[in-house]
Amino acid sequence: MSAAITTEVGLSESGVCPYRVLRNPDTVREVLHRPQDFSPANALLAVTPLSGRALRVLQKARFALPPVLASNDTGTHAGIRKVVAGFFTPAKVSAMEPRVRALARESAARAAQRLASGGSVDLVQAVAADPPAIVMLEMLGLPVRDVPALKAWSLDSLELFWGWPDEDRQLELAHSAADFYSWLRELVLESVASPENNLFKALARHGLSTPEICSLGYFLLIAGQETTTQLISTTLFRLAEGSRGISWCEAATAPKARDLVRHVLATESSVPTWRRVASQDTELDGQRIRAGEEILLELTGNHGFPWAETAGIETAGTERPGPTPFGLAFGSGIHRCLGAKLAELEAAVVVHETAAALKGVRLRDSNPEWLRLLSFQAPRTVVVAPG
Repeated sequence: MSAAITTEVGLSESGVCPYRVLRNPDTVREVLHRPQDFSPANALLAVTPLSGRALRVLQKARFALPPVLASNDTGTHAGIRKVVAGFFTPAKVSAMEPRVRALARESAARAAQRLASGGSVDLVQAVAADPPAIVMLEMLGLPVRDVPALKAWSLDSLELFWGWPDEDRQLELAHSAADFYSWLRELVLESVASPENNLFKALARHGLSTPEICSLGYFLLIAGQETTTQLISTTLFRLAEGSRGISWCEAATAPKARDLVRHVLATESSVPTWRRVASQDTELDGQRIRAGEEILLELTGNHGFPWAETAGIETAGTERPGPTPFGLAFGSGIHRCLGAKLAELEAAVVVHETAAALKGVRLRDSNPEWLRLLSFQAPRTVVVAPG
């Protein structure tokens, strides 16, 4: 059983945040650029300790997450990252724009038809959910199938690893994670044997074992599409709400849609925080940091931690210097998100096409339920109706 599911970081008994919270963008960037002092080894650890029942479910599925990419602090990281980066080059991202636009336009047209019949539409499911998953699978050279299951598995795994589920909920989520992992293992084996070029085959040629490829694929198949769905969802919610200075009509132009996406990336991106752990005694901003200290980096926002109340965490006293540049939303340094350009492109195109196709809509629910996890956030629904 990998350390990623046997060593977790829980809350302190007092309910105080167990992390050193860093919010200053310059300090956050410095931490991300000092991997020798601040390791990513805790980046994918479960926030809430997993119960024995949940662990047994995962063990039965041979679930293992050895450090390969996002949590890899060894010398193998650079070579593996280079293999994955080959599937997200600027040229390949640019070449996908027509496909992204076609998917966005089809989804928006179906949503417009439902609105025309007098009904309401949840834009999360109608336009934000599927295009990122389809595009990601196609870019990686993987078969596009079981997309609804992939979306459900992704949300469950995010909650299992970055949420605060009780033991009964953990058990449900563990069964989902085990199903996802079993599906993924079959996909890896099939892809490695395929004559066609794909990410998993490339990783096998690089020398990765099946468990290592599954570990990389597990979170890549989640992060590569679900966080983009969440970014689109938040952007559409703020657009429909009318609270970000760009009107629905204005967002029907590509430049304004892109501006709005970048504003959301700076203020409330789908990945507002990320973790690091001090790998040795060191100093930061003149303060002593001891080896093993857990660090929570605010990548975007500086408007508080909406998940803190849900988790029972007290975060008072952390510095609040001002808005975070949107570029930090994807991290920085050697672990910066490889899909950053793709995510921004997809979000801008989906918002643009949705605003252009759906005329005169109004937000039906101005206070929807939000996904609030340690490192992920988005409205679960964005329901609009004819204006």
